[in-house]
Amino acid sequence: MRPDADRIITLDVLRGLAVMGILLMNIGGFALPEGAYFNPHAVALHGPADRSIWIAQFVLVDGKLRNIFSLLFGAGILLVIDRAIAAGRDEGVVHIRRMAVLALFGLAHFYLLWWGDILFQYAVLGTLAMFVADRRPAALVRLALLCLLLHAILSATSLFGLASLRANPADWSTIAPQIGAVDRPAIAAEIHRMHGTYPALLHHRVTVDLGLPFAMLIGNGLETLGMMLFGMAGLRSGFLTGVWPRQRYRQVALVGYAMAIPVMLLLAYWAIRSGFDPVVNLGVTTVWSLPFRPLLALAHVALAVLIAGDGAVRTRIAAVGRAAFTNYLGTSLMMTTLFYGYGLGLFGRLDRLQLLAVVVATWAIMLLWSKAWLDRYRHGPLEWVWRTLAGTYHRPGSD
Repeated sequence: MRPDADRIITLDVLRGLAVMGILLMNIGGFALPEGAYFNPHAVALHGPADRSIWIAQFVLVDGKLRNIFSLLFGAGILLVIDRAIAAGRDEGVVHIRRMAVLALFGLAHFYLLWWGDILFQYAVLGTLAMFVADRRPAALVRLALLCLLLHAILSATSLFGLASLRANPADWSTIAPQIGAVDRPAIAAEIHRMHGTYPALLHHRVTVDLGLPFAMLIGNGLETLGMMLFGMAGLRSGFLTGVWPRQRYRQVALVGYAMAIPVMLLLAYWAIRSGFDPVVNLGVTTVWSLPFRPLLALAHVALAVLIAGDGAVRTRIAAVGRAAFTNYLGTSLMMTTLFYGYGLGLFGRLDRLQLLAVVVATWAIMLLWSKAWLDRYRHGPLEWVWRTLAGTYHRPGSD
């Protein structure tokens, strides 16, 4: 069956690249102890390839792919609102029902599958974003910058507060492993827990980690909301739909990379030179890199628009994007089965080069199944469930 006539192919391609790229960002969260995100020495390094992959991910991937995902989610909010208005429906009711169902999906994803869920956060912030959906692009950009500024202030305050805990060994010993300090007993305990049974992992999430989705919303919410607003502006201005002149996309890519990559490399060097000191690590990954994550996200988007081209590969990536919801949740199911104890139990046993091979293999699966499914059906399977539960699914020809 052909895709919806009003779909924007450039957005589908960008969404496909984003959902594939976010696995590259999240693979460490699926497969490695928590502290390894901040400190590659939290697990055994296997030669220069491990460190090189960590540097490349820190500079180009971590945080940037999540920002692209947020950009596209913001654009999607406007598309749904605009289509509801065009169909004569109450756009507020349509949007809030979609976000309510998404929140339930997100909480189920977190508690039943994986602690790294972003859907709950998107649902809450997407509800708030609706109230500025009618603003002009310039106003949306100003609001986005305000969100990022507030996030930077709060993050810096939190960083300085954590640094002050060094004076209290008892408090520091509790928090340090969570921000990259190498604590071998704690790492061994985490690996042992991840090799446990499904009921044991579920019990941990609904007890110890019960409030984590809400803590993540507070910790990352302003940055995520800011990127959603940038995405709304990007849709309204035409940036995300590929209609700008190619020269403007080249300028965005060149300026973004020229401004951000040298600074990100210096931050990586600082972390390495510090011996991956926990406070330095937290600072470079959350605070000092903040101005450059949106720049790189926009540069990645501009480059993707430039090189997407036409042909079979573009068609398959667009299909991945059309089924992005299914691919996102399906990836969590695949990865947790691969790495957790109730599956193959590979948690903590693969190095970063081996994990990169897992990512590439998963990309191949996405590219193969998505197009095959969408050649026969209008929506991805979980997209259909989401639309049906939210009351926004219409059979072809029923409008």
